[in-house]
Amino acid sequence: MNISEVVKLTGLTAKSIRLYEDKGLITPPPRGENGYRHYNRTHLDELQLIGRAKRVGFSLEECRALVALANDPERRSAAVKEKAQEKLVQVEAKLSELEQIKQQLEHWIMECPGNDDSDCPIIDDLTGSCHQ
Repeated sequence: MNISEVVKLTGLTAKSIRLYEDKGLITPPPRGENGYRHYNRTHLDELQLIGRAKRVGFSLEECRALVALANDPERRSAAVKEKAQEKLVQVEAKLSELEQIKQQLEHWIMECPGNDDSDCPIIDDLTGSCHQ
């Protein structure tokens, strides 16, 4: 199948597909005499894996590892589960960081009068100024 068919089936852009090929994330597709790439079911599976993995936060390097595991007939599900557990730890850390940011923003909003005066506790806190 050609790249436009793969685009329709995976929801990825042609640019993304070429990038994944250039970065070695997918098995290189053979080229016909006309120079066009020819994709098969393996390429489609690899690209779908990458697309779905990216949507849940895996980096390109992590996607490369997942594709390698998917293509390894001797893979252990424990190795795949470990990758998912590592990503979950990263996501939980990011959520914790976002919760701290949320609390800081809520604090600033509560402290700031939001009126026409130039005094602003948000700016004061951000610049480290303290008015006494």
